[in-house]
Amino acid sequence: MTKNPHHPHEVTKLVILGAITGLIVGSIGAVFQISIIWIEHTKGIFLSSIIYPILQYFLAALFSTIFLVSALVIVRRFAPETAGSGVQEIEGILEHKRTMRWYLVLPIKFFAGILSLSSGLVLGREGPTIQMGGAVGKMMQSIFRLSAEHTHILIAAGAGAGLAAAFNAPLAGILFVVEEMRQQFNYSFKSLQTVIIACVCSDIMLRVFMGQASDIPMIQLRAPELSSLWIFVILGILFGIMGVIFNKYLIRFLNFFMLLDRKRFWIFIVAIGIGAGILSVAYPNAIGGGYTVIPIALQENMGLSALLILFVLRMLTTWTSYGTGTPGGIFAPMLALGTIFGILFGMIVTFFLPGIVQDPAIFAVTGMSALFAATVGAPLTGIVLVVEMTMNYALILPLILTCFSATIAAHFFGGKPIYSTLLGRTFVLAHRKTLYLKILTKKYSVLLGRS
Repeated sequence: MTKNPHHPHEVTKLVILGAITGLIVGSIGAVFQISIIWIEHTKGIFLSSIIYPILQYFLAALFSTIFLVSALVIVRRFAPETAGSGVQEIEGILEHKRTMRWYLVLPIKFFAGILSLSSGLVLGREGPTIQMGGAVGKMMQSIFRLSAEHTHILIAAGAGAGLAAAFNAPLAGILFVVEEMRQQFNYSFKSLQTVIIACVCSDIMLRVFMGQASDIPMIQLRAPELSSLWIFVILGILFGIMGVIFNKYLIRFLNFFMLLDRKRFWIFIVAIGIGAGILSVAYPNAIGGGYTVIPIALQENMGLSALLILFVLRMLTTWTSYGTGTPGGIFAPMLALGTIFGILFGMIVTFFLPGIVQDPAIFAVTGMSALFAATVGAPLTGIVLVVEMTMNYALILPLILTCFSATIAAHFFGGKPIYSTLLGRTFVLAHRKTLYLKILTKKYSVLLGRS
């Protein structure tokens, strides 16, 4: 007799496996964060103890360069699929067009991710935790000898659990799978329950290690007046245009680094490592994932010119950092860019239209989710992610309007979701590599006189 896929025993089995997956992913995500925090804290104490500024700059540049070069060498030598975010790799696996070597992805993404994020590059921890989460789901197949259907569900559940662990946002993790991976995810009652329990268990483990405080501590803002809601539509349109530009140049920077010959590539990498190290001392807000710069921008202590310079610098460093191919995500850098531009927009609006909103920080919170929505094409995930991170539930209405406008504007101006674009690029590069190997094999056979 054929097993009923909706039988309670079948659902229970998968939910239990999902819970185990979530607990493992949450533990890995927590240790991943703790390791990065410890390295950054230790490095900061050491550098601050140095009296001579020149030596401080030199050592900061040396540390960043060593971390970055080490991360890239590990990735390029052992597991090239762990480069960059890794989200597109998970989507490719769910489409059955990519393979998952979980036994390599887990350790390589973990250690290389720690090195790359500790180097000061503008990258987020969510990309590595999402890919490691998917790898844990694949690992469950090897341990329990699961069917292809169960493996598919657990890889998706592990990816959602990875996002939950990165931002202490379980609901965003669930929505990320349902919304962003909607084309690859086999939606059903049991698959959704598995994703839910994996994200919940992952977040529980994160809170055990890291505590229950919100990811971005800030004051609770009051909902803006209904008469001001039209401004959030304008802000969303601006973010939609910005999202198209962001995605376009992110791909261009990736292609630029890919087309460099070996010597020039490593020269650029060393220069980027040196630059990141110098900035970590001279202007630390311009580097890093953005977890520290977001609260600074929300405090509204920076002037318009300083915010504009910071926005431009972080945009350039985000493109450059991701273009190198070192492990790291773009969620956190996008959230930081959205926050900076949002507060910049809010300060201009409150100057020309005083009293229309009670606090410019409202625009920063809505902007935080809008750039994410415009680039990723997942507005619901962006809204919930920001609400869970900031605990500003009263801003749901302006958040929806801004994200909706940003997504529609990005679509209108020809934008495509960044991970769909990255996945398509991965397929093209894989096809070219296969074709190149076939040509080489043919030439080799001809030289040896083989048919």
